[in-house]
Amino acid sequence: MSIEDIKNLILSRTRETIRENFGHSELAEKLVLTFPPDVSFGDFALECFPLAKEFKKPPAEIAEELALKIKPSEIIKNIQADGPYLNFKISKDFLFKEVLREIFEKGENFGNSEIGKNSLFLLEYLSPNTNKPLHLGHIRNGVLAMAISNLLEAQGYKIIKANLVNDRGIHICQSTLAWQKWGGGETPRSSGVKGDHFVGRFYVRYHSEAGKSPEIKEQLEKETRQMLQKWEAGDKEIIELWQTMNQWVEQGFEETYKELGLKFDVFDYESETYKLGKKIVEIGIQKGVFKKTEDGAFIAELTNGQKITLIRSDGTSVYMTQDLGAAKLRIERHRPDRLIYVSAVEQDFHFKTLFEILEMVGFQWAKKLNHLSYGLVNLPEGKMKSREGKVVDADDLISAIKDLALEEILKRHSDLEKSEALERAKKIGLAAIKFYLLRVKPVQEINFNPKESISFDGFTGPYCQYAYGRAANILKKANKEVGAEIDFSVLNKKEELILFRHLIQFPEKIRLAAKEFNPAAISEYLFETAKAFNHFYTFCPVLAGETENLIEARLALVRAASIILKKSLNLLGIEALKAM
Repeated sequence: MSIEDIKNLILSRTRETIRENFGHSELAEKLVLTFPPDVSFGDFALECFPLAKEFKKPPAEIAEELALKIKPSEIIKNIQADGPYLNFKISKDFLFKEVLREIFEKGENFGNSEIGKNSLFLLEYLSPNTNKPLHLGHIRNGVLAMAISNLLEAQGYKIIKANLVNDRGIHICQSTLAWQKWGGGETPRSSGVKGDHFVGRFYVRYHSEAGKSPEIKEQLEKETRQMLQKWEAGDKEIIELWQTMNQWVEQGFEETYKELGLKFDVFDYESETYKLGKKIVEIGIQKGVFKKTEDGAFIAELTNGQKITLIRSDGTSVYMTQDLGAAKLRIERHRPDRLIYVSAVEQDFHFKTLFEILEMVGFQWAKKLNHLSYGLVNLPEGKMKSREGKVVDADDLISAIKDLALEEILKRHSDLEKSEALERAKKIGLAAIKFYLLRVKPVQEINFNPKESISFDGFTGPYCQYAYGRAANILKKANKEVGAEIDFSVLNKKEELILFRHLIQFPEKIRLAAKEFNPAAISEYLFETAKAFNHFYTFCPVLAGETENLIEARLALVRAASIILKKSLNLLGIEALKAM
């Protein structure tokens, strides 16, 4: 019997009792079970607030009546009212057996469902510019999108992970022009610099030169606009240089994607979608929803009166143009039920505008588009600014966190081989970054603290990895696989019951986290479960139990905990380590 079956059994008995004693109730069909705040209260709880209005009685009185009327059974051992709540105690041995059996049988699929079986979601995320390396904000974008994708897939949704690479436009021409002027024929290979970092230097150089005087800035901007016009006109020399520099950057990106475990099913490019966007603008012009300004630009006037440029007066397109084309391309090519843009909160207005413009043109599918925004990431030095060269590059941050992780590892294992220490440092460092970025709701800003993130204590990724490592080590020492056919009535310590309570909540935690697009709910659950396991580890000796029955019962609990700790880590894109 699964957890869901047990809950349905309790609800069925409760609804039957309500019908027999209170009459038909539509609300009774919608009742849901929760968990009492303390394991001593019971295994499941039912709120009676929803029934109070319908039956014109205080919820506490309804709870008292139901507690007297619902008859205990071999499974439902005890029913007690606690104010407006009804608490149910289930046969301990039965509940442990059924829950652990389900965990062992389903393994890494425990907690999965088919809620989204017939739905296809397309997630667009990262969308980097090919004029500089990825930064800390991109890491938050990527790990957030991957975690959301993992959660949705666990609930049966089919997910297409898409990356729209911003490989053209004024900002790309700025780095290209800078290389033309000051590159001296140098390449990433000749300089020994990773491609995206190499090109990023010229983006910084452009803005450094432009900041020297208004005259220099004006001249550089003029040359940049001319380069963009030549690019859109298909100038062979400009196109070849653009392709070469983009290739350098994308090769660098690929290394960072691999390091972070970011995966994509589809790559689209602004250099392709902007033409589709121009066609949409033409449709809008024909329909009379877009206007031409005196200087020859084409604009959209929003419902709030704001005017948005779609085509510049020189005929070149803007960022909004390519997003119009990309949206239409995605809808027609993939037919998703929802198209979700994962992007920072500072892009809120851009996406609201994009959706409104698409509706203005008459695309009904614009209602399928959503913006999943997240807060900015700050460091002790303040916000990141790429144009000034002050940005915290993703690669540099990952390297710095790995170094901190290596220090921690060598404190604990000074005799560890260098190659093994470096490999562990990489995995622990990435866990530190990912967990820190996923431990708060997406909408919240983050003040990223590198030293805090790598701590083996507290609300961190390494702490959660360490709990899994402990569980794995116990199972390795035991050297035997226990099943669910054990007498679990011997588990009476509070630490055992609290750990079990965390395990039984896992399916509901995944469901809610996926529904709310909120990996932070899993981060919090993982941390609380790791903490519960560590308390269990401290106060409930597993292999030194007083009886063989107790040893096996605790081993089964450890095995179940290891499965759920690993699954929780994996949902966040974190690797579970058997040794730290």
